[in-house]
Amino acid sequence: MRRHLIGLMTLVLLFWTGPALAEDSVCLQCHSGLEGRLGAPIGEWEQSIHAANGISCHDCHGGDSSDFVMAMEPERGFLGVPEYTDVPAFCGRCHVGVLEDYEKSAHGAALANGGPNCVMCHENHKVVKASIDLINPDSCSRCHDYERAEKVKGVISETEAKLDSLEISVASLHRVGIDVEKIGGELFSTRNAFRRLFHTVNIERLQQQKSAFDADLAEIGAQVGDIEEQLSQRKLIGGIIVVLLVLAGCVALLIRQTYHSEEEVDE
Repeated sequence: MRRHLIGLMTLVLLFWTGPALAEDSVCLQCHSGLEGRLGAPIGEWEQSIHAANGISCHDCHGGDSSDFVMAMEPERGFLGVPEYTDVPAFCGRCHVGVLEDYEKSAHGAALANGGPNCVMCHENHKVVKASIDLINPDSCSRCHDYERAEKVKGVISETEAKLDSLEISVASLHRVGIDVEKIGGELFSTRNAFRRLFHTVNIERLQQQKSAFDADLAEIGAQVGDIEEQLSQRKLIGGIIVVLLVLAGCVALLIRQTYHSEEEVDE
């Protein structure tokens, strides 16, 4: 229940901020006119999941996004670019649960010795949407053999497939006007909690906790299935009504034609 509540709150915040608000940022206005390394982040950010959800420069780097003069002043909260080892804490201001699991993982333990931080997998300005595809030989083999990562991917792949399938179903229901806000919030929360678990890079823990997530998804799937069945029944009933109306129209037309024929015979 707590996971579901957090998920709903996160959804509200994402929709409340909205991508359009980011367009007013003086950071974007200024850097979009610059060349080289100072202008490059804009194009990268525009392709990111952050941009898609209205997360702009100042949300990460601080500062005053409404004032060209004071935008990068520390007194306005400007943080600038974090050091390599500070990146997890930097990202963890929003991704709190992920940070907790990362810090307990082999990745987190190796950070001080050059181990991977967040941007190694997710990139910095062109932040990519979290998915199972981030676990791949090209990415993981930069630091170590892919064997263990492949096992992690194998453990989570079935649950990820269920998540993807349910997300497609919920989106389809939303498109036809069905209220799926509650179910969508539950699915959003379950997905985020499950993907948070990835950051432990602990196969044993994944295997132990995977069944609980599968049970949550089975419950959500049952809710989606009930709605889809009701929708199917409505479509069936609607189709029957349309057929009956067509038949009634045909009968009425035949009666009218018969009536006119009889009138012509009488004349």
